Amino acid sequence: MTFSANVSILYSELPFLDRFAAARAAGFTDVECWWPFASPTPEDGELRDFYATLESAEVNLRGLNFFAGNMAAGDRGVLSSPAAAEDFASNIAALRAIAVETGCRTFNALYGHRQDGLSDEMQRSAASSALRRAADALGDLEPTILLEPLTLGENGDYPLVTIDDVLRVLDITGESSVRLLFDAYHLHNNGADIVADVVRHADRIGHIQIADSPGRGAPGTGDIDFAAFLAAVESTGYDGFIGCEYREPVPQVMPTIPTRG
Repeated sequence: MTFSANVSILYSELPFLDRFAAARAAGFTDVECWWPFASPTPEDGELRDFYATLESAEVNLRGLNFFAGNMAAGDRGVLSSPAAAEDFASNIAALRAIAVETGCRTFNALYGHRQDGLSDEMQRSAASSALRRAADALGDLEPTILLEPLTLGENGDYPLVTIDDVLRVLDITGESSVRLLFDAYHLHNNGADIVADVVRHADRIGHIQIADSPGRGAPGTGDIDFAAFLAAVESTGYDGFIGCEYREPVPQVMPTIPTRG
């Protein structure tokens, strides 16, 4: 198993662009992050700084979120908002440019909150249309596009809280490149049996992320049995990256979590 550092949460005591070097110093050669710019279409100078940071830190960008609104203010995506369709479309082009420059091929699209005046069916339709648009625009790059459930009660009125919630959208979308982001922290918090479910849904998973619960700290700081979980992941033959998306306390080196034989 290969771990990647999510620098949108890890090393948060540092300025954002300094976190990539901190990840490398801790032993990570692979990183992922949320959309790192304030707008869906960053300026050329912002992109140059981002690329230079990756190069100087000697890390590979393995995962990137689409634009998700103002995350610090509580937004959790624009995918299911018809009113944000133009923002999402312009963001696809910007994300594609980053993908071409960095070689990143895994992209997470946060669904967004429930919206007044829109039924769940209308939001699923908007999300599915946006996902198909992204899959088409990025198709020649052979991307993995992700959709994830989030912890109930921590992310506003976010409708996707179970694996089935996500699969319902994926099935409507009908694109093989659009897959489940299996986040052990969020799913555990919402009552899932993550050891059984990572095996049960292995054929739909495009990426895995980890954090312990409660607290979203590093593995070993909470109640999740990561030895059992990672043994289950290993049994599926999953060969992608496992994103370390946890807060402090941060280990000084990459995690070495024992698995059961």
